[in-house]
Amino acid sequence: MGKTTGFLEYERQDGFVRKEADRVGDFREFHEQLSQADRQKQAARCMNCGIPFCQAGVMIAGMASGCPLHNLVPEWNDLVYRGRMAEAYRRLTITHSFPEFTSRVCPALCEAACTCGLHDAPVATKENEKSVIEYAYANDLVHEDSPEVRTGKKVAVVGSGPSGLAAAQLLNRRGHEVTVYERSDRVGGLLRYGIPNMKLDKLLIDRRIRLMEEAGVRFITGADVGNTVSAEDLKKEYDAVILCCGASNPRDIKAPGRDAGGIRFAVNFLSEVTKRLLDSDFEDVPTDLAKGRDVIVIGGGDTGNDCVGTCIRLGAKSVTQLEMMPEPPASRLPSNPWPQWPRILKVDYGQDEAIWKFGSDPRVYQTTVKEFIKDKKGDLKEVVLVSLKPVRDEKTGRMNMVPEEGTERRVPAGLVLIAAGFLGSEQYVTDAFGVERDGRTNVKTDAGKHLTSIPGIYTAGDMHRGQSLVVWAIAEGRSVAKEVDEHLMGYTNL
Repeated sequence: MGKTTGFLEYERQDGFVRKEADRVGDFREFHEQLSQADRQKQAARCMNCGIPFCQAGVMIAGMASGCPLHNLVPEWNDLVYRGRMAEAYRRLTITHSFPEFTSRVCPALCEAACTCGLHDAPVATKENEKSVIEYAYANDLVHEDSPEVRTGKKVAVVGSGPSGLAAAQLLNRRGHEVTVYERSDRVGGLLRYGIPNMKLDKLLIDRRIRLMEEAGVRFITGADVGNTVSAEDLKKEYDAVILCCGASNPRDIKAPGRDAGGIRFAVNFLSEVTKRLLDSDFEDVPTDLAKGRDVIVIGGGDTGNDCVGTCIRLGAKSVTQLEMMPEPPASRLPSNPWPQWPRILKVDYGQDEAIWKFGSDPRVYQTTVKEFIKDKKGDLKEVVLVSLKPVRDEKTGRMNMVPEEGTERRVPAGLVLIAAGFLGSEQYVTDAFGVERDGRTNVKTDAGKHLTSIPGIYTAGDMHRGQSLVVWAIAEGRSVAKEVDEHLMGYTNL
């Protein structure tokens, strides 16, 4: 696959990224593509490695190695190298529903497991994927064809995030009548309101939704199932219901002064920013949310990084990102061998922008908030930070991060964004359908299955597996579609 000696001849080259001074002034996407000739060279680096771990999608040491969608990476890389882009698109879409999303927001599990990456830089598979799907759109190759024959079966999908959209796409192609219910004012779920526009342009979502609507998928927004829309009514009207509501129950920080004004959950903050931008066609940049404020972001993951980049664009005075765990090593440790996911230090776009803006990495490791300090009006003015140290639990053997006495210090804070992860599905939805939940508050199913404790009710995505990645959500959506189709028809060809 690829050019036999390509990985020896060509160095890895990523697409052009706009300079920080240029990109922090707007919310446009900042990662550009290489020319077709340069992209072919990058695809040429894909080795004929024999065992393509990139497409394995297996769990190793509790972490995913390779693509959960089992994308046929070496095959379409080879086609990109040969300039056969239309064929590359067809090969990619055998396994993938929405390459335009993952090629922008996925952490590239495929690249982490790339054989070329064992001793050199991995193949730029994520950007190769982006080139394939954008070529396909530019050349009118992307279609959502309406099925010639309808089955007469009706399916409701609750939630229009990546899992819900993937399930709706495949079930509609199969001939079922699919209706997607979304509680927000726009379709997209996490893709729409959980990811900033500079990372995923919302026009890309609209582009895909238009195709799905033309093919017969029905979308109903402003429909909060379990609240404004009756779960019982859905059970009666549809032959199957799929719950794809996400893990939208945020983990809180319980510390004195938590009721101070100026403390927000990160996704709610990001959602408000995006909504105001979209509602005003990007004329209303909500600088009032962060301008001139000292911002503390609690959480070192992707959402925390998105908060850093967003607050810089909104004119924050300073941004500090707190991470409970120790700083990762610069390179793999012997205990973290390839093809495991590399637990190493990475600098994402938000941190890059903070380094450019403020002169240092915003992340502070082994630190959390011990107390929130309010002013006379009840608004946040400071936080008390405390260092953490690892202490092993004698009973469980687990390493816990506990406060270290004498390390407390006060720092100014006008806005705190809590990006500490999620605790699973929201209870009002699960209660409305009467489905069982597991110990992590995810909807409970048999291992490897999507059917809940209630006949005819299925689940997929973060609501099923817990907070995860867009690529995992798409894989879950495709998997539940197959299970539902088999239930409705007695067999499945999905």
